[in-house]
Amino acid sequence: MTENKTIFLSPSKLNLYQDCPYCFYLAMIYKKRRPEQPASTLPRGLDNLIKKYFDFYRSIKQLPPEIDKQIKGKLLEDQNLINEWRKTTAFSEPRVYLKELNTVIFGGLDECIIEDDKYIPADYKTRGYDLKEDSTSYYQTQMDCYNYLLYENGYQTANLAYLIYYIPKKINKDGVVNFKVEIHSLQTNKERFSKLVKSAVEILRSGKPKRNLNCQFCQWMDNID
Repeated sequence: MTENKTIFLSPSKLNLYQDCPYCFYLAMIYKKRRPEQPASTLPRGLDNLIKKYFDFYRSIKQLPPEIDKQIKGKLLEDQNLINEWRKTTAFSEPRVYLKELNTVIFGGLDECIIEDDKYIPADYKTRGYDLKEDSTSYYQTQMDCYNYLLYENGYQTANLAYLIYYIPKKINKDGVVNFKVEIHSLQTNKERFSKLVKSAVEILRSGKPKRNLNCQFCQWMDNID
């Protein structure tokens, strides 16, 4: 990648970099992406319903009852602002342009909690079964990114993020699904995220990295025309 070309990085792209720098390089430079299985639309549909659910409670300036006792603070009150933050494009807010790296960092927040004038990113997650011990660690980079974006856009942050899990437990006779709700907090780190971004950019600027011998996709993608 030439030095003067702007790089656009999101949490999903940085997760790929952490998983395999070679696959990341092929995806970013040559647009060679790992194969994807057909995805169910159910999680996206639930995510949209949860957003509308939270927006209702935003309109009456309350937290949803199932999280009211577990989270301090309040929902971000500005509906127009959270609508903008939910967009996952390189040209929506919040985003950060790093001039020294000629790189744009972007990502779409589901929700934001305000506690003691500090902005805490939150993300809804739907699962088909209970969490395992390491379930939250996969989202560390994502939540580090959201905290970084808020901080760099002038908002006070608490180096904290919330993952709000909705897990279906029972279907009643009338077809109403009962959900178990679990809230997990993650400690975020802006410096760690900044180092990750610089490392990813360096890979893209310096040339193709070595193939990851432990990655099942590397050789397959190398053979794509």
